[in-house]
Amino acid sequence: MPVNPPLNRKLRMGVVGGGFIGRVHVLAATLDNRAVLAAGALSSAPVRSRSLAPDFDIPPERAYGSYQEMLATEARLPPSERIDFVSIATPNDTHFDIARAFIEGGFNVLCDKPMTLDLEQAEELAEIVERAGVVFAVTHNYTGYPLVRQGRDMVRGGELGEIHAIRVCYLQGSLYRQRAPEQQRRFAWKTDPARAGISGCFGDIGIHAYNLLRFITGLEPAQVSCHLRIFYPEGRLDDYGTAVLRFANGALGTVTASRVSHGRENDLWIEIDGANGSLEWHQEEPNKMWLRVNGQPHRLYTRDPASLLTTSAARLSCRLPAGDPEGFLEAFANIYTAVYADVIGRAAGERWDASPSLYPTVVDGIDGVRFVAQCVASSQVMGAWMPLSLPCDK
Repeated sequence: MPVNPPLNRKLRMGVVGGGFIGRVHVLAATLDNRAVLAAGALSSAPVRSRSLAPDFDIPPERAYGSYQEMLATEARLPPSERIDFVSIATPNDTHFDIARAFIEGGFNVLCDKPMTLDLEQAEELAEIVERAGVVFAVTHNYTGYPLVRQGRDMVRGGELGEIHAIRVCYLQGSLYRQRAPEQQRRFAWKTDPARAGISGCFGDIGIHAYNLLRFITGLEPAQVSCHLRIFYPEGRLDDYGTAVLRFANGALGTVTASRVSHGRENDLWIEIDGANGSLEWHQEEPNKMWLRVNGQPHRLYTRDPASLLTTSAARLSCRLPAGDPEGFLEAFANIYTAVYADVIGRAAGERWDASPSLYPTVVDGIDGVRFVAQCVASSQVMGAWMPLSLPCDK
């Protein structure tokens, strides 16, 4: 069978950013052998950018000193040689400029979250994506887990009945974690308002928790009341916060995020209460999900594509048989797999309107940026309710 029909070849990837998350992007993009890393601008320092290329197996002639050089050179190459898409794995303050440049150059883009620093940039980027007609994705990778997709189909299919309440937490102890000097240097931008934006903890991990809630339930948010705090002695941006959400159907939700919880590593979890039952899923144990119904034994779903996973979206997200654990990289790769389907479809002249079951789009990017902005605004006025309804929803 040809690779990526009708292109009959692997897709060519370019990456901007060579830190930890840049490496994750490359591993996820190439996991299924459907793409190859062809070019990169791996650092904002030109000499370092080129020197890192051998670690990524990027050929010297396509190891660029800046994303601007990469864009200009790749755009001059014939379509049969240039990159098919670029992945942006850089600090928040650079996302908009890099994404805009490549989109306007006609390249497909996958961008880390938050999509932009502010809502004005997010809405402008959405307009640019629409005009260019390219594929644009935001890497909310937690939506790629098989059991998250199973839970989404169960909730949206009505198995839990009307949704009453959602609790989602993302707890880390990262600010109190011991780091080597180089690790501390790389982390520093996340607490710098000029680079991270108006929010620290909520803009980094709270946005993931909110996206997970939206992805699974599909509930339309109406209002948010939020309290954000800075507890870390040297902190300049929030490191803890809780938001209360009101939804259009009357449901209530809470989003809690922390960087100051000792002993917590990457503890993202969600509970959903409906009229007919409740779901519970934990990212640190991603191959299990609980369904609870009063008067019945608790039901444990495991990542078993042969029997326990009942929806095609969940089954198709698995690569291994039951009992062989799949995790973070595989979930990340599922976002890339869905993006590839869209890229390939458009190459065949098809226009595919992606849904949240496939990959997070620019609409999800705007949704997340709006959530963070309104949480910050609410916290500045002692938790006052702020509107969170969307101009158009999924």
